[in-house]
Amino acid sequence: MNSQRIHAVDITARSLKANARLSLKDQQLRHNMRSAMDSLISKRLISMPDEDERENLRELGNKVRARALSQLPDLLEQLEANLTQQGVQVHWASSTEEANAIVLNIAQAHDAKNVIKGKSMVSEEMAMNEYLTAQGIEALESDMGEYIIQLDNEKPTHIIMPAIHKNAEQVGRLFEHRLALPYTDDVDSLIQSARGILREKFFHADIGVSGVNFAVAETGTLLLVENEGNGRMSTSVPPVHIAVTGIEKVVATMQDTVPLLSLLTRSALGQGITTYVNMISAPRQLGELDGPEEVHLVLLDNGRSQAFADSELRQTLNCIRCGACMNHCPVYTRMGGQAYGTVYPGPIGKIISPHLLGLENTPDHPSASSLCGACGEVCPVKIPIPALLRRLREENVKSPQQAGQVMDGQGSRYSATERVLWKGWQYFNSVPWLYKTGTFMATRFGGLTPKKLGPWTQNHSAPQPAPRSLHELAQQHLEKKP
Repeated sequence: MNSQRIHAVDITARSLKANARLSLKDQQLRHNMRSAMDSLISKRLISMPDEDERENLRELGNKVRARALSQLPDLLEQLEANLTQQGVQVHWASSTEEANAIVLNIAQAHDAKNVIKGKSMVSEEMAMNEYLTAQGIEALESDMGEYIIQLDNEKPTHIIMPAIHKNAEQVGRLFEHRLALPYTDDVDSLIQSARGILREKFFHADIGVSGVNFAVAETGTLLLVENEGNGRMSTSVPPVHIAVTGIEKVVATMQDTVPLLSLLTRSALGQGITTYVNMISAPRQLGELDGPEEVHLVLLDNGRSQAFADSELRQTLNCIRCGACMNHCPVYTRMGGQAYGTVYPGPIGKIISPHLLGLENTPDHPSASSLCGACGEVCPVKIPIPALLRRLREENVKSPQQAGQVMDGQGSRYSATERVLWKGWQYFNSVPWLYKTGTFMATRFGGLTPKKLGPWTQNHSAPQPAPRSLHELAQQHLEKKP
C-alpha cells in the first residue's frame, strides 16, 4: 500500500493545510479519487437526464426540507410522542458526550459485550467506536466500506462511500495483512470473504446500531436506506436496536420522504432507488418471529440548534447526506476527505463542521474552497453552499467582542492588524490626491514589488502594477483623437 497514506487518527481539525499538502503528494490517492468521482458524476447525470425534471425535483426537495425545519420543534415533539406510544424509547442528547453516555447505559443495562453497527455518520460524529472500545465493548462496522477503513484504523473519506479512496489492490493487501486471507484483487472475492466474517458477528451481537435517513413525525417511523442488507441485519437480528440521528432528520409526513428518497439515491450513486428501504416504527410485537425486543432512538443536537437559530445558516440543516457536493468539488476530489480532519468532509463538511466543532477548531475550512459554485448547482435540496461559505468567512474575521455573536468560535481569524490595514486601504481609495499619488508611484516603481507576498505567492505570482494606470491610458487615448 502507498506509504504516504494519511490516517485519520493522526490528523486534527486544525491541520487542514498541512494535511492537504500531504494528500496532494499522494499520487495513488489522487488517481483513486479522480476515477471514483468521474464515475459518480456520470452516473448522476444518467439517472437524471431531463434537466426540467431534475430542477423541479430539486425545488420540491428544497421545499420539503425547508417546511420541516420551519416546524422543527413541533415535529420533534410529535415524533417523540408517536414513537413512545409505539414502544420506542426516545433519548435526547445535547452533545456527543451525552449521546455516548446514553448508548453506554443501554449497553450496560443489557450486559452487552458486542455491538454491530450499520452505516451511520452520526455515530462517527460521536466517535462511538472508540468510546465503546474504551469501555470494553467491541463495536464492529458492518457496512463494507466502513469495515475496510476500520481494519485500517482510518476514518471515512466520503459520507456515502467511506473507502472510496482505496483501490482493489490496496483492499486486498489490507485483508491479507489484517484478516490473514490469501491475497486477491478480485472485488467479488474480497466482498464475499468479508461478508462471511461479518455474518457470524451479526448472530453474536448483543446490540445493533444504525443511523436514520429520515424520521417521519406523522407516523413515528424511522426510515433507513441502504444497498447491502447490513442495515436490516443490524436493526433486526440483535435483541436491542439503537438508532442515532441528528435532530434535523425529521420530516412531517411519509409523503415527504418520496421526493427525498429519489433525490438521495440518484444524487449519491446514480440509482433510481436504493436496494433496501427499511421502515422501523416499533420493537418486536407479540406473535412476531423476528425483530429487536427493544428499540431506542437517540436524537443528537451537537451544535445543530446553533445553526437553526440563524435564518441563513439554518439552510445547512437541509442536507440529506448524499455526497453529491463532494463528488463535484475540485478541492475535495484532489485531496480526499481525510485531509479535512473532520467527520464531514468536502463542501457540506465546510459548512456543518464549524457548528459541530466551533469555528476556532475549523478556522481554515470555510476558506478551503474556490467558490466555483459546483456544490450549490448539484445539491439535491438546493443548499446555497457558496453563500454559506462566504457567511462563515465573515463570522470568522469578526471581532470576538462584536455584538450579535451567532457561533461558537466567532472571530477565530480576527486580526486587529488586518482590520487597520483594510481601513487604511479604504482611506487611501477615498482621498483623491492620495490615490493619484499612490497610483503614480506604483506604476513608476512597480518593478520593486516583492516576489514573496505571504500566502498568496505560495500558489500565485506576485501581482505587479502596470507601467501606466488605466486613467493615464484613457487620457492618452483621448488626447490622440482628432
